[in-house]
Amino acid sequence: MTLQQEIQLCLRARVALIVLVTVEERRAIDILRAVATDRNADLVCWDVADRFSSEPKRTIPDAATPEAALDKIRELSDQQRPDLYVLKDFHEFWTKNPAIRRKVRNLVHHLRYTRASLFVTMPVREIPPELVDEAAVIDLALPDLTTLRSKLDVLIKDSQIDNQLTAMGRSRLAQAALGLTSNQAERAFAKTVVRGGVLNEDGIKAVVEEKKAVIRESQALQFYPVEETPDDVGGLEVLKHWLTLRQRAFGDDAQAYGLPAPKGVALIGIPGTGKSLTAKMIASHWRMPLLRLDVGALFGSLVGESEERVRRALGLAETVAPCVLWIDELDKAMAAGGNDGGTSQRVYGTILTWMQEKQAPVFVVATANDVSALPPEVLRRGRFDQIFFLDLPTDAERREILTLHLRKRGREPRHFDIAELSRVADGYVGAELEQAVIDAMYHAFSDDQREVETSDIVDAIEGMVPLSRSQREAIERLRSWLRDGRAKSASFAAALVAEQKQVRLEFV
Repeated sequence: MTLQQEIQLCLRARVALIVLVTVEERRAIDILRAVATDRNADLVCWDVADRFSSEPKRTIPDAATPEAALDKIRELSDQQRPDLYVLKDFHEFWTKNPAIRRKVRNLVHHLRYTRASLFVTMPVREIPPELVDEAAVIDLALPDLTTLRSKLDVLIKDSQIDNQLTAMGRSRLAQAALGLTSNQAERAFAKTVVRGGVLNEDGIKAVVEEKKAVIRESQALQFYPVEETPDDVGGLEVLKHWLTLRQRAFGDDAQAYGLPAPKGVALIGIPGTGKSLTAKMIASHWRMPLLRLDVGALFGSLVGESEERVRRALGLAETVAPCVLWIDELDKAMAAGGNDGGTSQRVYGTILTWMQEKQAPVFVVATANDVSALPPEVLRRGRFDQIFFLDLPTDAERREILTLHLRKRGREPRHFDIAELSRVADGYVGAELEQAVIDAMYHAFSDDQREVETSDIVDAIEGMVPLSRSQREAIERLRSWLRDGRAKSASFAAALVAEQKQVRLEFV
């Protein structure tokens, strides 16, 4: 259902007060203008600067104050015309003045017996408690691909620029602008043209840069550039295979086959095992934008600000979709709630409900170290397709990780005794293996810049206290959680079976 259809449905149901929440006032007025035309009605707007205006133009007595405007709308509504009355930015008045809130409520009750309807456009969702039951609140979604493509076509036609884009190229450029408002998209398209004097494939990069800046301004979302591939992540073969099977599940072919878009994965496990790196790898592997949700930035000091931020962030993620939404260290975020009047619970409740019910192809990757800090409802099926546990790397995984980090730093792995390094590094996580390689190279560099050797890396490994030793009890609790069958191992299935057999032997 389009927004125009939703508004028409509310009008047929005789909803007297409709609140449109959007920063795109001009676009909202355009939609209301189309609704008024369909109803053969006038569109009458009021704001504190220009007072009353109407389309088509008609003489309306002046109203300098919000109180006078409400009185005049009540008077005009008695003419029994199906007109639409729009109050712009009226939240500034009703949040500060109880008399105006009462006046609006009285007007709404009166309008139920007329053919007129009252609209309020506002950039934030600030509905007074007295009006919550009276109002239908509609969030104006960001423009879709069809709308953006239309705006791009108008720009090309009106500006007479040198257009070197094919029809597919124009669609890709419009798709790059998903997540921007109409004004932001028009500005991005125009800047692309002005910068080069021509419209070509380079414009896509320029629009993406504009979108990154807009997403940063949303405070709670960060646009992450991703270059990692599955080859940059050592081990985790079960997880990689699972991701490969779902790589094409966001396309039209999968939908036609009857498959839903994947919802997401929870990556639980020991710190340093590559959970954050895996989130970046998924986005790069699937060629999707990666958005990181900063849960801490969702909380504001004003009443209702936190809830508004989370709605805006999740709505932006849906607009950019298909994309990967990375919620890092979910356990710390869940444990951070305090005596905040229930704000934390409402924010997390909004996120969890959205994860359960979302229809947009937003793939959620949630990472956590301490599973005991997560409420049971977080990991409930329906929010995630799978829960993976990232354990201490096996021998084969340690070899792969060491090989990867040596090559990453320009060293040929065959010049090192990888088997010996893996043996010495038993119980070390991937981040510790990477640091051991770096520490060994620092040592060799300081020794007359000689070439690093196997013995240097062995010394670096042995000089480090691994997490598996310093946090033995905490890690054992995590691993017992896996053995209880509460998650799927992200590593080799055979290794997991062998480990479980060993555990049973130890108990015997």
